[in-house]
Amino acid sequence: MPRTTDGDTLPVPQRLLAAATRLFAEQGYDRTSVQEIVEAAGVTKGALYHYFGSKDDLLHEVYARLLRLQQERLDAVAVSDEPVETRLRNAAADVVVTTIDNLDDASIFFRSMHQLSPEKNKQVRAERRRYHERFRALVEEGQRSGVFSDATPADLVVDYHFGSVHHLSTWYRPDGPLTPREVADHLADLLLRALRP
Repeated sequence: MPRTTDGDTLPVPQRLLAAATRLFAEQGYDRTSVQEIVEAAGVTKGALYHYFGSKDDLLHEVYARLLRLQQERLDAVAVSDEPVETRLRNAAADVVVTTIDNLDDASIFFRSMHQLSPEKNKQVRAERRRYHERFRALVEEGQRSGVFSDATPADLVVDYHFGSVHHLSTWYRPDGPLTPREVADHLADLLLRALRP
């Protein structure tokens, strides 16, 4: 069996996810076989099916782990004692930084989401909706209190920001002129400027 490049010391599920993420990013989900994943992870197909029921489950987990991280961070920001403008700016910047820090996961997902089973697709949409609703609640809180303009419906404000986030994988390059934090600050500032009363 070929030696893994994904860390023999990692637990098997993490090795499988690391191998799948790398292969999905390099080759695409549909062009990556289960055999290639298990060889890259240095495990057997039996081990893969012990932890993941299918390649579809691996694809779902690639995105789900990023969304769990972002949801935990958003939940912490949303309940902080900071003013709503600060909380929204922090949330807007955080989703940019965490997406860039996990750019392979995000790009794989947006390129391959349509290949998820209907059940997994529905589950992912529900998870994303929960995140968007928590983010939208910050916009609505600011609009109700008069801190933000209510000229644009909160749903459109959220779609505007996440449209930018979802396209990061098409243009952001780690060796480019802007750091993840600089991109995050620019996009968060754009959002806040759009909401000024």
